[in-house]
Amino acid sequence: MTRFPRKLTDARGRTIHLTTPPQRIVSLVPSITELLAALGLDHAVVGLTRFCVRPPDWKRRKTIVGGTKQINLERLLSLQPDLVLANLEENTRAIVEMLDPHVPVFVTYVRTLDEALHMIRQVGSLTDTEATAETLAATIAQRFATLPAYPSLRTLYLIWRDPWMSIGGDTFIHDMLRRGGFANVCAHQTRYPTLTPEAIRTLHPEVVLLSSEPYPFREAHLEELRPLCPHATFLLVDGQPFSWYGARLLETPAYLQQLRRQLLSLLPS
Repeated sequence: MTRFPRKLTDARGRTIHLTTPPQRIVSLVPSITELLAALGLDHAVVGLTRFCVRPPDWKRRKTIVGGTKQINLERLLSLQPDLVLANLEENTRAIVEMLDPHVPVFVTYVRTLDEALHMIRQVGSLTDTEATAETLAATIAQRFATLPAYPSLRTLYLIWRDPWMSIGGDTFIHDMLRRGGFANVCAHQTRYPTLTPEAIRTLHPEVVLLSSEPYPFREAHLEELRPLCPHATFLLVDGQPFSWYGARLLETPAYLQQLRRQLLSLLPS
């Protein structure tokens, strides 16, 4: 039996009211789009961004309302959504405030695994899929609980080039690194610090991880960085297990274990 009407407070401290389960949902967050699919909501999702690449066929079957930082308001409102899902970091304040007068907007903010599990349960509550969301969250938590306590490795995780950018201690990626035994050398900084070549030299990482997103690092970029970190071991990594905080988290523990096994053969003994 459904338990609507429902009230839920988002990351802004704003309470949204839903009188019935939403039937026309727009997602402005790629990882939440994938979560909605995992919750069995294909029938209810009508719009998404061009960066919502999972599930692969949704971009062909749903309406693209823009990107994560810019949207086509007229196109979005023409879908007559009864719920828009956004994120404090991935979307802009201007987008959210532009939508607020027209449609319930639920804004998330995820910086840790615990916050991700809470967000999954919140989306389940909003969409009348609590049981599925609870099973998903519990499975993710159990898989993370099985991770070994790895020896710590001083790690530089790069997300951008020209300028070089890393991740601070208040980010979701930082928490994923920590759970894999990767000690973030930029943990003392916040958000996404810009690093000069001179600053990178002073960090002395044991491991440098170059993410596939948002900047698509390639093998050639490893050679650019080797003179700055001559004693480090370099790896290209898939950014989604580190930064997608929805259903993708099912795969993150196994991916962290795979990276640690890979490093065993690469790190100096």
